[in-house]
This record gives sequence, structure tokens and C-alpha cells, in this order.
Amino acid sequence: MSLSGLHILLTYRCIFRCDHCFVWGSPDQQGVFTRAAIHQVLDQARTLGTIEWVFFEGGEPFLYYPILVDGVQAAAARGFHVGVVTNGYWGTTADDARAWLEPLAGRLESLSASTDELHYGKRVSAESQHILEACRALSIPADLIVCDLPEGVGQPARRGAMVEGGSIMYRGRAAETLAAKVPPIPWESFNECPHEDLEDPGRVHLDPMGNLHLCQGLVMGNLFERPLSEIVQSYRPKEHPVVGPLVRGGPAELVRRYDVPHADGYADACHLCFAARRSLRTRFPAELAPDPMYGEAVA
Repeated sequence: MSLSGLHILLTYRCIFRCDHCFVWGSPDQQGVFTRAAIHQVLDQARTLGTIEWVFFEGGEPFLYYPILVDGVQAAAARGFHVGVVTNGYWGTTADDARAWLEPLAGRLESLSASTDELHYGKRVSAESQHILEACRALSIPADLIVCDLPEGVGQPARRGAMVEGGSIMYRGRAAETLAAKVPPIPWESFNECPHEDLEDPGRVHLDPMGNLHLCQGLVMGNLFERPLSEIVQSYRPKEHPVVGPLVRGGPAELVRRYDVPHADGYADACHLCFAARRSLRTRFPAELAPDPMYGEAVA
């Protein structure tokens, strides 16, 4: 496994409750990384020896600002390239945004701010513009994540790439709130995962419970139960009860393999995969976790 990116979900909590959120972020969500746990994770990542980038995401990581700042500084001190993904609620003015970002300057090599109609009711928010201005002043590389409203069948992003905008992926909350807004596609056509290289993933997401996600809600192990190096070394995609079928024939094969009840059509491959995995959770609770990723135990 050529794992080079570690995306730390600092928290599931968020000030927004966006219809297209993969992790069901909301003000009611639970789960936050502690400072000690982040340092433990960063030490394990350094021991692994292949991790180059560490991203801090959420939910909304700036809700736990002191922990975020400490994490960014600790990751940079260990030699990682460091990025942050945020909804940018804190960019009330360019001067305020600069005050938030100054402790991260010189350490942060990427900042991505989400802004679109689903976040702010307009495509480019004033907050995101303030953040870009502050980042320019502080020489922090920055860009915007802008998702299009669901209007039809879109093109998938490059495999393993961080979502930088474009079409919505219909998993998480989007499977319930937005999938019906686009024309359904026959389920049999979804014969591969268009977004992740599950046989040789280049990045994984880590949540506050220690779950190591190949894709949100598809777990390869728990870092608080086994060291990261051991999880990576023992990963056998074709032997994983959920990854195996996905590798062989995408979400359609997952449905066939376990005879999952299904509709005739779905918005995209993520929609079918998420629906199938949701049906299989009682059968594979360790691999399809945690509850927040499936909209359960969430107010």
C-alpha cells in the first residue's frame, strides 16, 4: 500500500448541516480528537514512513481552534506537509481571517475553504473571499471547494483526489436529501468505484474514534486498537468482506455478492454503494462504521 496522505477528521461537529455532507456534520454531532490522540497519531504516521501529507478536516476543525493549531504545528514539526479543509465561518473580515491564520503561517501548505449555495446560499461567500485575501497576505496556498447544485449526471473526480468541487457524490446525507433530484441510472452499470483506488489507496481518513476509513464509512481498521503500520501491512483488499466485492465489480457486485435489496436505479455509484453498505452494517459492524457516518445516533 502506497499510503501518502492522512486526513484527520478533527471532529464530526459543524456549525452547518449541509445536504451534501459525507459525514453528516451538524451542531449535534459528537466525536472530537484530543491533543494527546493527535500526537499519538502523528507519531504513528511518522513511524510508517510513507505519509507525506496530513490534512485536518471535519466537521469543522476551526471549532476546536487550540487543538487545530497545536496539531498543525506538531505535524509540521514532524516534517509533514500540512493542509486544512474548512467551511470558513470564521472569515468575518480579512483582518479577522488573518488573525485566525497567523499562528499557522509558515507551517500550513494548503488551505481549502468550502463555499457554495449548499453552505452559504451563494456560490462564493464573503467569508471565503476574506480567507483568500488573508492567505495571500500570509503566503499560505489556498483554494475554494465549490460543489454544483444537483441538476443532472456529473463527471466523477479523479480517483484518490480531494474533492475540489464539481458534481456532488451521493453518499452520506446527500443520499437522503439530494439523490432524488437527479435522473436514476440502472444499478447494474455501477461496476467500479470511480473515486478511490481500494486496492492501493493513497490516502485514508481517520476519525476521533480511531476508525481508519478507505472511504467515509468503509473501515480498514482502528488505529487506537492496532498500530497504523500493522493495519497497513496486514491490509488485504480482496479478503476484506466489503472491499473485496467492490474491487471485483464495484457497488453492483457488492449488491450481488450479498443479495442486497435494491432499487432499479441510483444517482451515482456512491449512492448505490452507500445504500448497500447501510443494509450490511449489522453483518459487518467493524468494517462499516461508525454510526455517525451512516446518519445514526445523530440528532
